[in-house]
Amino acid sequence: MKQHFTKIVFAFLFSVIVISAGCNKSNSDDNGVLGSALTYSPIGPLTSTTAQFYTVVSGNGNASITEVGVCYSTTNQTPTISDTKKANSLDSVSYVSILTGLKPNTTYYLRGYITDNGGTGYGNVITFKTPTTTYATTATVSTFAGSTSATGGLVNGTGTAAQFNNPVGICTDAQGNMYVADSFNSVIRKITSAGVVTTFAGTGTSGYLDGPAATAQFYSPRGVAVDAQGNVYVADLGNNMIRKITAAGVVSTLAGRYTVGYVNATGTAAAFHSPTGVAVDAQGNVYVADRDNHVIRKVTSAGVVTTLAGYGSPGQLDQTGTAAYFNTPTSLYIDAQGNLYVTDSNNYSIRKVVTSTGVVTTVVGNYVLKTGVFAPSGVCMDTKGDFFISDPTGRVFEITAANVLIQLAGSLNGVGFTDGTNASVLFNSPQGVTTDAAGNVYVTDMYNNVIRKIAITTTP
Repeated sequence: MKQHFTKIVFAFLFSVIVISAGCNKSNSDDNGVLGSALTYSPIGPLTSTTAQFYTVVSGNGNASITEVGVCYSTTNQTPTISDTKKANSLDSVSYVSILTGLKPNTTYYLRGYITDNGGTGYGNVITFKTPTTTYATTATVSTFAGSTSATGGLVNGTGTAAQFNNPVGICTDAQGNMYVADSFNSVIRKITSAGVVTTFAGTGTSGYLDGPAATAQFYSPRGVAVDAQGNVYVADLGNNMIRKITAAGVVSTLAGRYTVGYVNATGTAAAFHSPTGVAVDAQGNVYVADRDNHVIRKVTSAGVVTTLAGYGSPGQLDQTGTAAYFNTPTSLYIDAQGNLYVTDSNNYSIRKVVTSTGVVTTVVGNYVLKTGVFAPSGVCMDTKGDFFISDPTGRVFEITAANVLIQLAGSLNGVGFTDGTNASVLFNSPQGVTTDAAGNVYVTDMYNNVIRKIAITTTP
C-alpha cells in the first residue's frame, strides 16, 4: 500500500511574535513585565478543516504566566481572546496549537497571546487560508546511480554499476546532465539523464593541480554549479579555492589559495576558509558559501572577490550586507531573478540574499525550531518555483510555490538504505539536491555513496 504524507504549511517568512505590554499592567515589583513568544506560521498538517502552529514562550522577571495560546478569527484582522482562542498547557516553554473545525477555502487571522499578572499581550498577525481539498503527495525513491558500500569506490558505469565515495554537491545543466562533487574521491563526476557516470575532472588523488581535466587535482570538493556555457565551478574545500572547469575540460583557479583566511582581493590573493557551496548567475558571477568564515562571498568572472553578506562571525540576524549574520552556511542556489538561497546549517534555516542589494531575510526555519528542517544541507528550486531541501538527519522536503511544506521522503534520524515511498525510505545523510526538466528530484546520499531519484505525484 502506498504511504501518503499530508501537505504541511510552513510559511517562507516565519512570523515572530514579541508580546507587547498588556492592559492594566502594574509598575510594582510584584508585577513583572509581560513575557514574550515566538510563533511560527502553520507548521503542522494543514487540511481543509485543521491547522497547527508552533509557539515558544518565555516569562520576564517576576511575571506569573497564567495562560498562553493563540486566538483567531475569519473577520477580525487583529483577533483577541474575545474571538476564538486555543489555550495551551503551561508545562513547557514551547507548544503546538492544533486547530480543528475550520472552514474549507477560508482565510483566517491568527496571533499568539500570553496572559500574566500584568495583563494580556498579543503578537503579530499571521494570515493563512485553508485549502478546498486536502491533497496527498507520494514520493517514490529509487537508486539512480551508484552502489551502496561502506568504503565507496571510483568506478564509471551506468546506474548501479557505478561507484562514488561520499558524494556531496550536485547540479544540472541545460541538457539534463548532472555534475557531482565526489568528495572523498576528489573528483567531479558527470551523469547523463540515462544514468551513465563518467569522471569529468580529477585523477582520484587529492592535491592541487590546474590544467587538463584528466590530470587536474582537487582536494575534497564539496559544491558544484554550472553556467549556461557549460563551465562548471567547484568549491574545492580542502584547497580553500574556487576552481573553474571549462566545457572543453580545462581546470583553472578562479579565486583563493591553499592558506586559510578571510581576504577580499583578486584571484589567488583572495582567501577563503572551507568553501562548501557555489552558485553562478547569468552574468558569470560566482557566489560562495564560505562556511567557516560564516559569510557569502561574490567572485566576478575576473576573479575579484568581495563579501556580499555576513559579518564574519556566527550568529543569526536578518540585515543588509555585512550587518547580517550566518552560522555555517553550506550550500547555495540562485534563481532567475538573482535571489540567492542559503542553507544556514547551524541556524537550522534557509536564508535569502538579494544579490543586487545584499538584503538578507529568513525563508524558513530558526534555531529554536530545530525539528523543522534541522541543519539543512542542500537547497534547489524547480521550474514551478517549488523548493527542495535536504536534511542530513534523513529527510527531504518540498516547499511549494504556495508555501506548503511537504516532508517528501525519509524520517527524522532514520538512517539506512531503503528505496520505496515517503516515510518508508531510508537515507544516510542526504546532502545536495537538484531537479530535472520533468520535476524529478535527485539527492546525493552521502554515506550510502549513491545518487537517489525522487519521482513525485500529487492526488486529492
